[in-house]
Amino acid sequence: MEGGCVSAGAENRSGTETNAFDGELVVAIDGPSGSGKTSVSRAVARRLGLAFLDTGAMYRALTWYCLDSGLDLAAATAAADEKLASDVVEAAVELPLIMGLDPEHETVEVDGQDITAVIRDPRISAAVSAVATNTAARAVLVERQRRLIEQTGRRVVAEGRDITTVVAPDATARILLTASPEARMGRRGHQLGGTQTDADLHRQVVQRDARDSTVVDFMTAAAGVTTVDSTELDFAQTVDAVIDVIRASKSNTAK
Repeated sequence: MEGGCVSAGAENRSGTETNAFDGELVVAIDGPSGSGKTSVSRAVARRLGLAFLDTGAMYRALTWYCLDSGLDLAAATAAADEKLASDVVEAAVELPLIMGLDPEHETVEVDGQDITAVIRDPRISAAVSAVATNTAARAVLVERQRRLIEQTGRRVVAEGRDITTVVAPDATARILLTASPEARMGRRGHQLGGTQTDADLHRQVVQRDARDSTVVDFMTAAAGVTTVDSTELDFAQTVDAVIDVIRASKSNTAK
């Protein structure tokens, strides 16, 4: 069971720029933890009247589902149990997930239960790499992500780790959004309300990136992917920089 509620691309919202971005428009945005890719991608989708697909939420939803089912993801992280790794793949296949694709109202449901907020808990952040580094489970979720992109009529901003290279390598615009480790840890700490120690933030940002990069390279832009470094940019400037890249990519596609 899977699905997505699509409404963002169907109407002109106040402040959008849809006239300049008509037709098919798939925007693929990758980046490391704390780079701001989720909040920036959501803001870009609002501005351009597009749907919004947060693929990281999908991995977090699967993580929640595995933990709720009693799977010991700590063992899976250590690759100590082939049976457990197989169970994660099975969970990915059966995951009863419905994701809302409206950037104005993010929703994530598993088996009818709203887990939109709970998947952002540190407990999920600490365990999600066990899912994200399971290559067979990733393959299952990638196919779901591709179907959701098609469901939007190919008018969507999709963000994650491997969107530019695996999920949507044919996207209209392909962007790697990055920032310095210090900036990324600071942003994650602010997002969590200052409740995390420096060691916690290092574990959730730098160490998680190191684990996840063993299966997908989201730290270096692939050929044809434009890098936007937001270290010295505020939020509004970062959104504008991303939209500038999309505008240029859209113009090049039209030639």
